[in-house]
Amino acid sequence: MAARFSGVLQLTELDDFIAPSQECIKPVKVEKTGKAAAKIRIEADGSYFQVNQDGEAQKLEKAKITLNDCLACSGCITSAESVLISQQSHEELCKVLALNKAAAAQEQKVVVVSVSPQSRASLAARCKLGLLQTAQRLTTFLKSVHYVFDTTFSRNFSLLESQREFVRRFHQQAEDKKALPMLASACPGWICYAEKTHGSFIIPHISTTKSPQQVMGSLVKGYFAEQKHLSPDRIYHVTVMPCYDKKLEASRPDFFNQEYQTRDVDCVITTGEVLKLLEQEGVSLADVDPAPLDTM
Repeated sequence: MAARFSGVLQLTELDDFIAPSQECIKPVKVEKTGKAAAKIRIEADGSYFQVNQDGEAQKLEKAKITLNDCLACSGCITSAESVLISQQSHEELCKVLALNKAAAAQEQKVVVVSVSPQSRASLAARCKLGLLQTAQRLTTFLKSVHYVFDTTFSRNFSLLESQREFVRRFHQQAEDKKALPMLASACPGWICYAEKTHGSFIIPHISTTKSPQQVMGSLVKGYFAEQKHLSPDRIYHVTVMPCYDKKLEASRPDFFNQEYQTRDVDCVITTGEVLKLLEQEGVSLADVDPAPLDTM
């Protein structure tokens, strides 16, 4: 089986570097041809101006893309900090909370934050707290939202479904040569690599089970919404994850509800962005009073 995969997947020549496979559809720098050369001037306030040969200056807009525009062609989501990712940041969360607070009662959304156990563990280590203490204090700090959930049980859902899928594939291997091996699908970076590099050859081997983040998205926008008698679009769902690639996963069209025009996960912030929120508020998590954990 190993011989059928490329060299970068063989342990003998391990190399996880992803070379650019195509040009970005919205590159930060665009080379224009057929026009007179122009100079770029940077002002003291950081703004950019394009100055042509006649001395005329034109202010340039900041390069901006959304995750829908990005094709993850060369891993730029995690390696190019110069690219501004909108709608997937702690600034966007703060903006949504402010707008939600100012909106009329009937137009306000229920804001739910789901925290991954990896992020909770990282915050606990950083703040020198126990896991339960961290969860309780984080619940207090995030109480400008309506509910704070732990994604541990969605991880259990994902694991159980993976077990069922493996058993099903195991029994089908005589009829389906691509039933095994079954490869994990929880890492969006790996999925991007597989889709871009190996395509139709490797995709049948990848598990169809949703990642814990997206299982949580289905539970929040499905089960929880029904429990609260809300439509999915009346809930704004945020996840706290350890990896920036989770932002890309949440933005995939696979997890978009066409009927209600909403995503299972509306915004993903990383552990580092939670620390930025704490710093912005001038708060130490160790000094925050604990609060009871929310349950679904």
